[in-house]
Amino acid sequence: MARRASSSGSPGPFRHSSPEGITPVSDSTSPSAAGQFTGKVALVTGAGSGIGKAAAIELGRQGAKVGVLSRKADDVQATVDQIVEAGGEAIPLVADVTSQAALEAAVATIAETWGRLDSLVVNAGANGQFAPVDDLTLEEWNRTLDTNLTSTFLTTRAAVPLMRGTGGAIVIVSSVNGNRNFAYAGAVAYSTSKAAQVAFAKMVALELAKDRIRVNAVCPGAIDTPINGKTMRRNTETIGVRVHFPDGVHMYDGEPGTADQAAELIAFLLSDAADHVSGTEVYIDAAESLLVG
Repeated sequence: MARRASSSGSPGPFRHSSPEGITPVSDSTSPSAAGQFTGKVALVTGAGSGIGKAAAIELGRQGAKVGVLSRKADDVQATVDQIVEAGGEAIPLVADVTSQAALEAAVATIAETWGRLDSLVVNAGANGQFAPVDDLTLEEWNRTLDTNLTSTFLTTRAAVPLMRGTGGAIVIVSSVNGNRNFAYAGAVAYSTSKAAQVAFAKMVALELAKDRIRVNAVCPGAIDTPINGKTMRRNTETIGVRVHFPDGVHMYDGEPGTADQAAELIAFLLSDAADHVSGTEVYIDAAESLLVG
């Protein structure tokens, strides 16, 4: 964590005071933004595509050694290759995030390879089945909750013991859905899982504060990623309420954000620049959910 004094001269929960409470203006040993994760190790789940891939590449660009984890070996290797080709260091980790054993094995590989873990991006997830509540099956409900929520618990559980050695930061990728936006018809399982991720982040942030591990959630709105084409919808046309933006309201004329924009926010929350930020959700949606939530 960054070693700066708080503005009051007394240390905050994640900081250590400088001598006599003096805050240095600059530190010649501080890394530049491009290398601010130099010497640090990150694990990113769901890193084969979308926000996870962009986050892994961004962290690698900024100097982190990156464990790239996803289910499909080809996708994982493609992300690793892109990081390495840009001059970074990364290892492939093929795992199912709903498997406790697979996640523990992935963290063990990171421990054997680099001996530490500073940053964790819990990103793996799926939209799952959208359907009316009395049409959604228990199997569909459980699959979405397992993929999005249980995996968040399992990933964090596996990573925390290694992170305790250095302290660090965790970012959980949630969503505006279930937190500030409830307009997607049939998204009851998905939205429930995403709301629970934010509650999980806040609970764990308090628990891990003593270990100097910060925990935050990122809540993206519409982002241009492959997940959007994988949503399964059934009988939702009769339960939705159509929403139209008034002219001139949306900042980007209704265009979605990019995975790179989400990755930059994730990198900030993992960095020492956010060393006093923990236990909160941050929305990245150009204020769209304030209108349609």
